[in-house]
Amino acid sequence: MKKMFLLFSHTLTATQKEDISNNLKVKKTYTLPKNLQKLWSQVPVEKDLLFGDYLLDIEKCLLENLSSGDYVLIQGEFGASYHMINFSKTHGFIPVYSVSKRIVRELTEDGIVKKYSEFVHEFFREYT
Repeated sequence: MKKMFLLFSHTLTATQKEDISNNLKVKKTYTLPKNLQKLWSQVPVEKDLLFGDYLLDIEKCLLENLSSGDYVLIQGEFGASYHMINFSKTHGFIPVYSVSKRIVRELTEDGIVKKYSEFVHEFFREYT
């Protein structure tokens, strides 16, 4: 049974859920517990931050719930994401991210330019 762990700060869209189930054949998805989600969503800006230490509890959570060949959806702070992509590959997990089409509309009203962005999920791509 394929599983996926979600390492990102959003909720899945209906299209993403459908893609995970139909195309990746994932039967179970996991989200981080609140305390670990806070770590993932609010990475400190300290220059000397060691991700191996900072993300240790998230690493343990993945190891407890996933097997080799399972997916990890990784999107977030660049350094933390890079660390977890490498961690996932080392342990046989498949790190992926959501590829989205961006639709942008600009409106000008009373001399003010307003920008509206819409992101439409296309598919999941493996980090290589």
